[in-house]
Amino acid sequence: MKMNIGQTIEIVCQEKAGKITQRKVEIEGIRDGRIRATCATTDAPRVFLSSSILAWQLVREKRHA
Repeated sequence: MKMNIGQTIEIVCQEKAGKITQRKVEIEGIRDGRIRATCATTDAPRVFLSSSILAWQLVREKRHA
């Protein structure tokens, strides 16, 4: 599966200081190994290096009956 602009994904990444974090983000752009996204928790823009992302999965929308 491939990441696409507009998707909301959950990522596990390693920050520069070595700390491992887990975030839910909405992808705004992907270029040159960098992923621009908005953090769902803080509503703040972030940039992630694709090489620092250890795992990711697509966040599924909850369906209402």
